[in-house]
Amino acid sequence: MVKPSDISIIIPALNCRALIEQLLPSALSLSNDVIVVDGRSTDGTKNAATDLGATVIQAARGRGQQLASGADMASNDWLLFLHSDTQLPASAGDVMRRFIEASENLQKAGYFELRFDDQSRRARFIAGMANWRSRTLGLPYGDQALLISRAFYEEIGGYQTIPLMEDVDLVRCIGRRNLCQLDGAVITSAAKYRRDGWMLRPVRNLFCLSLYFLGIAPEKIARIYG
Repeated sequence: MVKPSDISIIIPALNCRALIEQLLPSALSLSNDVIVVDGRSTDGTKNAATDLGATVIQAARGRGQQLASGADMASNDWLLFLHSDTQLPASAGDVMRRFIEASENLQKAGYFELRFDDQSRRARFIAGMANWRSRTLGLPYGDQALLISRAFYEEIGGYQTIPLMEDVDLVRCIGRRNLCQLDGAVITSAAKYRRDGWMLRPVRNLFCLSLYFLGIAPEKIARIYG
């Protein structure tokens, strides 16, 4: 099991009280430095996180800004960036311990396989495509969590305070050869796919990713993404 003083866990949050209440007990069992970065929620997310024992800071709304702010506050040598709607596998503590104990991983980053809290064929297909993208292109989603040493994170410049594509920007700086898939799978919420459509959302994601690689500013892409 990973030692609580090894890893700081950074969780961006916005109006997700129920998710935070579900996530924090497991996160707090893994780390003595769990930081919830609240984007000025109005549903009690901040109070719920505080009551459960996390450190709560507020930052301007936007995942890039929130993740960067959380990293700045972190006190441990390793950072785990974790979305509020993602649950780590039960084996995460042992898996992360093995990763951080290997000295060659000081200049690498780890991520988990992706699964949804939905067993439908569509959900399995979308998760499979995301995992193919991660392994083949070196572009894991933020939903897959990211484990990285503080030293390497700071060396590559950390998260940029952009409205979206912050995860793509960071993993491109890490480099495909320096990304490792960890054992086990995270379970992330399929709510956004159910809301936006199982086919429409991936198509929109791909369109926005293409615009980003063509050099379109994330601020402009954000207006399309909605």
